[in-house]
Amino acid sequence: MRIGFYQFAPRFGQPEHNLETLLDGVSGAQADLIVAPELALSGYLFTRREEVEQMAEEIPGPSTDRLTLAAAGSNCHLAVGMAERSGSSLFNSAVLVGPKGVVGVYRKVHLFHEEKLYFSPGDRGFPLFEIDGVKVGLLVCFDHFFPEAARTLALQGAQIICHPSNLVLPEYGQLTTRVRSIENRVFWILANRYGTERRGGKSLTYSGCSQITAENGEVLARAAETGDSLTVIKVDPERARNKKVTDRNDLFADRRVQLYRWE
Repeated sequence: MRIGFYQFAPRFGQPEHNLETLLDGVSGAQADLIVAPELALSGYLFTRREEVEQMAEEIPGPSTDRLTLAAAGSNCHLAVGMAERSGSSLFNSAVLVGPKGVVGVYRKVHLFHEEKLYFSPGDRGFPLFEIDGVKVGLLVCFDHFFPEAARTLALQGAQIICHPSNLVLPEYGQLTTRVRSIENRVFWILANRYGTERRGGKSLTYSGCSQITAENGEVLARAAETGDSLTVIKVDPERARNKKVTDRNDLFADRRVQLYRWE
C-alpha cells in the first residue's frame, strides 16, 4: 500500500486558496492514502467563534465534493482536517474521502487550549474505516497525548492511523507518535503544517516535520521543519497485525485489564 502526507501552510481565512493548494499539491500522486494537516482548509488561529461559524462546513459538503473528485481522479483516499458544522455544533474534524465520496468522519475528542472556546469535543468516539481491506483510524493533533485514543483504535484492528495536526510543541508529536506506533504495532501518518500565524495579538508557530512511522517505531519518512512536502512511500499494512514483542509476549494478549484502573 502506498501511503503519504502533504505538508503545507494553510492561510487563515482563505479556504478556497487552501483547498486549491491542497488539490494541486496532491495532484498526480501515486498513492492509496494521503493525509493533510488539521484544519487544512480554514487555518487554525481563530479569535472568535463567529470565525469558525463562517468557515465550518457540513460533511458531505462543497469541499468534500471537490476532494471526492480529486480522489476519483487519482484513485486514492484523502484524510483532511477541517472545521465541521452539524446543526448548532462545531467540530474540529478529520474527514476520510475516497473516489466514491465520504468514507467517514472523526471529530476531535481532546481539544487543545483555546479550541475549547470554539469547538465541541467529539461525540462519536474513535470509529474505524476500511480502504481496500486495510483498517484505518483517524486522530487529530492533541489526541496523540492520550494513549487510550490510539489503543482504542488498535484494539478494533487499526493497521494505519492518520493524524492531521497543527503541532506547536516542537518534537512532542514526532516523539509520542513513534511511541504510539511501538506500543500498538501500527503504522502512523503524521501530517503537520508549518509556518506562523499571527492574529489578534497572538502568534503560533507550527513545527512541520511531518512523518510516517512503522509498526516498530522506525521513522520511514520525515519532512523538514518548513516547506511544502508531498511524501509517499510503500508499506505492508499486514505487518501491523503482528502484536508480538517476543515469541512469549503479545502486546494485547499480555494485558492485565482486571488490574488496570480506568478512572
